[in-house]
Order: sequence, then structure tokens, then C-alpha cells
Amino acid sequence: MKAIVLARVSTEEQKDAGNSLPAQVARMETYCRQRNFQIAKTLSFDESAYKTKRDDFDKIIDYIKQSKEKIIVCFDKVDRFSRNVFDKRVAYLYEMAMSDKIELHFASDNLIINSQISAVEKFHFGINLGLAKYYSDAISDNVKRANEAKIKRGEWLGWAPIGYLNVENENGVKSIIVDPVRSPYITKMFEMYSTGNYSMRKIKDFLDKAGFTSKSDKSAPMTISMINHTLKNPFYYGMMRIKNDLYPHKYPALITKYIFDKAQSVSAGWHKKPFKYASKPFSLRGMVKCAECGCTITPETSKGHIYYSCTNFHKFHAKRTYIPEKDLLKPLYDALESIQLTDDRVKELTEDLRQSTKNQNAFFMNTVKTLRAEYDKLENRINKLADDKYDQSITNDFYNKKFKEYTEKQGKVMEELAKHDKADKEYHITANTVLNLAQRALEIFESSEPQEKRQLLNFVFQNLELRQKNLEYKLKTPYDTVLLANNCSDLLPGSDSNRRPIGYTYPLIS
Repeated sequence: MKAIVLARVSTEEQKDAGNSLPAQVARMETYCRQRNFQIAKTLSFDESAYKTKRDDFDKIIDYIKQSKEKIIVCFDKVDRFSRNVFDKRVAYLYEMAMSDKIELHFASDNLIINSQISAVEKFHFGINLGLAKYYSDAISDNVKRANEAKIKRGEWLGWAPIGYLNVENENGVKSIIVDPVRSPYITKMFEMYSTGNYSMRKIKDFLDKAGFTSKSDKSAPMTISMINHTLKNPFYYGMMRIKNDLYPHKYPALITKYIFDKAQSVSAGWHKKPFKYASKPFSLRGMVKCAECGCTITPETSKGHIYYSCTNFHKFHAKRTYIPEKDLLKPLYDALESIQLTDDRVKELTEDLRQSTKNQNAFFMNTVKTLRAEYDKLENRINKLADDKYDQSITNDFYNKKFKEYTEKQGKVMEELAKHDKADKEYHITANTVLNLAQRALEIFESSEPQEKRQLLNFVFQNLELRQKNLEYKLKTPYDTVLLANNCSDLLPGSDSNRRPIGYTYPLIS
């Protein structure tokens, strides 16, 4: 009689326990020779017997269906056949055996299922299936408990995201470390995207030029979807997402939560961002509103000259008034000239800045010291909490509740530290930028291209409005203060209680 030999494993542990595919095949070949069965086919595969989708096993059933003679289907044990009593394949092959179309042989269990099976053998078969399912369920419970314990210890359960590496030490203990080659690019990705000045397409171009590839395929570049997935992964600031919940992990963070939140904010509002015009660039395009009807002041070219006018979308004006760009820019030129600082004034302000920096540094250091002390206090509480749990002096529910409370507080402290660190850096960067720009604002503006002029105007001015032929504007802080420092009272009709200019209206040439 012809026989099919089927060997299956689903875990590495089964291979190590003597249940490897070759070992199963050898035992069943011996079994078939002792009974003079002719082995027509030998099949072996790695596949879980507990899952409903078993493609390899379905191919075997198709082969049995096509056979015109009775076949012996030989397994090593019942649990190699199935661990799920509700598997439709179990019922199908069992019915075929009861119809005397096949026989199921389980070599190591010394069990044969055919049409002459006794009640005791049926009971034996059912018990073996039940024990196989219980064993699988018990493993599942143990895995769940082990995973829950790992999550509480801040351990990631799967493959590390790009920017990190899975490692294993000499004792077989697995962990995750920062990838020294890829991690700087991940940090740069978040920093670029959080500014709002780079789309994912631009970030992809940057990564492609740097030769940055995906983690799964070293020859393939990162795709837009991979970049999007990476930018939304909280793992990089210290939290791991498991299903729909976030848990703190123990591995080094590549970014701060502040940067991550900024990136999410940019992503959420990206569809609202204005995009560059494809047509000829203009210095004030899209920057000026009509003070009377709220419509945009748009540019157009006529006989080689640029003119601006209200779109008059709401039909507020009786007719459109056209103003040359050079006339519209004149008050802005004067304002840029008025905020220029002399070398002596820059030297004086630099000295003031140096003194202010000392006071600012003292405040920064005291604040950071307080926050770090708070973080260490929470860390000590977490350690004590773990000791109490191991001593069984507190319940698991109490441990979980307090652990979550302390780690959330630590996350908030780290967020505050990141904000103070960023503010400290930006304090120096912004102060130097203000002084340098104030010293050369007009020179930079005159030598720039239209697109660069737009960027500079956006940096210095706000609320540009055209009222009839008069341009109204406000200087952004701190350039309003620079204007005050230059004692340009002739340009300031008044100021508010914070000593900031409330605006200036410059009459245009008719």
C-alpha cells in the first residue's frame, strides 16, 4: 500500500528537542519499512498546526483528493497533525478515514485511524488532540505572560526599527542598541521634517543622495511610505506602541518628544501649507492683503514692470488700482534701513547680551538641576516599587498602576528638559541671528533673489496690508525692539504697553 510521509515543525525549540524534520522522517520511514508500505511521497515543512491558514498542508489534501487508490497518511505524532480540534482539515481527513478512503497512522503514538477503529482508539485520538491543543494554549499563555513582563521592563518584543540594531551577547541575552551608522540619519529626518520646510519627498531625496537604504533590503532606497511610518513611530523618543497603547522602553532615544510632537503637528497640517507658485517669482506675492476687503494683493507684469493690485474678489472696489512694485517695496526698504545697527551699537548690544547670558545660564542651570532631581526621585521610586513587587509586599495591579504613573511623570520631566535645552540653544542662535541681520538687513535684501527676499520679509515683517495706496506693516519681535533701540521715533506713531510698535503707514507715491 502506498504511503505519504508528513513531517512538520513550527518552532526552533521543537527542532532542538529531537523533533527536527529529518528525525521525524527517519522514524516514519522505519515505521513504513516494518509494515511494507511503499513511500510514494515524503513532505516536510515548517508550519504552525494551530493557525487556520496552512497552505502547505492544503496542498497535501489536494494531492490525496486526486489519488484513485487508498493511501496511508503517516505522521510522527498526533500533535504533528494538528493542535486545533476545530481545524476543518482534522474533520475532513477523519471522515475520509472513516469512509475507508485513507488511513491515518501516528507512528510514535502507535495509533491508527481507519474505518475499523474502536471506541477506545477514538477516545485515545480525541484525548491526544485535546492534549495537543492544551499544550499549544499553555504555550500561548506563557508567551503572553512573558511578553507582559518584558513590556513592563521596557523591552521591545520584535525587530528593532530602523536606526537600532538587534544584538545578542555571549550568554544568549537579546537586546537592542543604537545603530551608529543609521541613527544620525533618523535624527536628521525628524529635525528636517519638524521645521515644516521639507516634504517627505525632499527628505527621500536627501536620504537617496546619502546612500541611505531600507533595513530589510540594503539595495533598495527608503520609500515615501517607509519615511512616513518612521516619522510616526514613537519608539524614537522613548515610547513603544503595542497595539493601540504606548509603553516606555529602556533603550536610548534618538529624538526628544518635543521634536516628535512638532513632526506630528507638521504632518497633521501639511495639507494646509501654502505651496510655491510654479510661475515667475515675485518678492511680495501672497504676502499682502487688502486692508479694506481682505482679498489678496496680486502681482502681474506689464511692459517689463511689476504691478500689484487687489483681486477685488468681493467686488468691494469700484475699480482696480495698480501700484508699481518699487513703490510698494519703498517703505520696507526704509524700515530695513532703520533697523540697521552700527558697529558700535552691535558691540554695545553684544556686551549686554553677554551679561544677560550669564543671568540666563544661571536660571537655566538651576531649572535643569531641579528637573533632573525630580527625574532621579521618580527613578528611585520605580526601583523601590520593583523591589516591593519581587518581595510580594504589593500586588501586581498596584505595581502596574504606580509604574505607569511614575513613568508618565518621568516622560513629562524629560519633555520639560528637552524644551529648556532647546530654548537655551535657540536663545544664543536667535540673539546672534538678530544682531547679524540687523547689521546687514538692507544689504542682504538688495542683493537677494525674489524668493530669498520673501523669506527675509517673512522673517522681519508681519501683517502686511494695503489701504488704498498706503502700505501698513508691523515689525516682528525682536526687530521692533531694535527699532526702538535705534531711537527711530519719527517712524513710530505710537507704541503699546509692551513698548512694541503698533504699526506704520507709509504713503506711496501717486
